[in-house]
Amino acid sequence: MLRILNLEAGYGPLRVLKGISLHVSPGEIVALIGANGAGKTTLLKTIAGILKCRCGTVEFDKRPIHAMPPERIVGLGCSLVPEGRHIFSTLTVRENLILGAFSRRHRDNGAGLAGAMEEVHTLFPILKERQAQLAGTLSGGQQQMLAIGRALMSRPRLLMMDEPSLGVAPIIARDIFQTVVRLKQAGLTVLLVEQNARAALAVADRGYVIETGQIVLEGTARELCDNPEVQRAYLGKEYKTVDEDG
Repeated sequence: MLRILNLEAGYGPLRVLKGISLHVSPGEIVALIGANGAGKTTLLKTIAGILKCRCGTVEFDKRPIHAMPPERIVGLGCSLVPEGRHIFSTLTVRENLILGAFSRRHRDNGAGLAGAMEEVHTLFPILKERQAQLAGTLSGGQQQMLAIGRALMSRPRLLMMDEPSLGVAPIIARDIFQTVVRLKQAGLTVLLVEQNARAALAVADRGYVIETGQIVLEGTARELCDNPEVQRAYLGKEYKTVDEDG
């Protein structure tokens, strides 16, 4: 579904991504782990078209997208939940969700919008309860749910999530990761960027480790969890899956 080859990108003279190559197959959860400043967010921004690549290719469904604007990429079925949520705080919860469906405005009728809204409400019932509330007055965890819901309103086939557990309570973070699993079970493909490597690998099928803008390790989630270097640098404690945690 997603294939990246020798991708380079950065900011001004700063070269952040240095020949990144990876792939995500349909139906997978793929985790990208690494320390702060390793290039994780830069990679997602480049895939999403927010940041232009300097060389290399990004293909979505075998179609080059690295020269496309962000709205075209969303329209093809690739959506990003950005780090820090970036919700529209002065708009209501419902208005934020409606904006998430903007790329489908020429294809969906009112029934399509209502269907997407109902799916989000089923996934996050609190958003239905708070639909008339200003988004900026929600808790951090509720804002993260809103950011995910807004991305889902475009009916993506690939959902990219940037640090979804950042700034939320541990119990909410756990719920978010369980939601990621439910999304996969519903047929969605997920590229998950997370500094919390244990949580990410607990739900992922495969993963990549990025350091200083380069992929240094890849493998199944279990292979990465069993890797001594990954354990030392990123896990810290004995690995347990979501199911093992109960």
